[in-house]
Amino acid sequence: MKRGRPNIRNKIKPIIVEIISSNKLPTSVNNLKNGIEKELKKEISWNTVKKYLDELVKTDVIQPIILPHSKIEKKEGLTVYTIKR
Repeated sequence: MKRGRPNIRNKIKPIIVEIISSNKLPTSVNNLKNGIEKELKKEISWNTVKKYLDELVKTDVIQPIILPHSKIEKKEGLTVYTIKR
């Protein structure tokens, strides 16, 4: 029998993949955060979502798309995420 608090990582990662795969358009961290909060009915930090997104990117499940900055040329802007194909 396992003891202690259940790992939130095992709850959040499948929800992230589900939200990204259900959207046709790439999704930002803030939209994922709001979707996870609706699903879990619990407040989640933006940094927590970003941390688990980075883990999913490293395992080649999700692909980041870095958009150019809207006002400053040659600078990176918003990063959106989509399912790796």
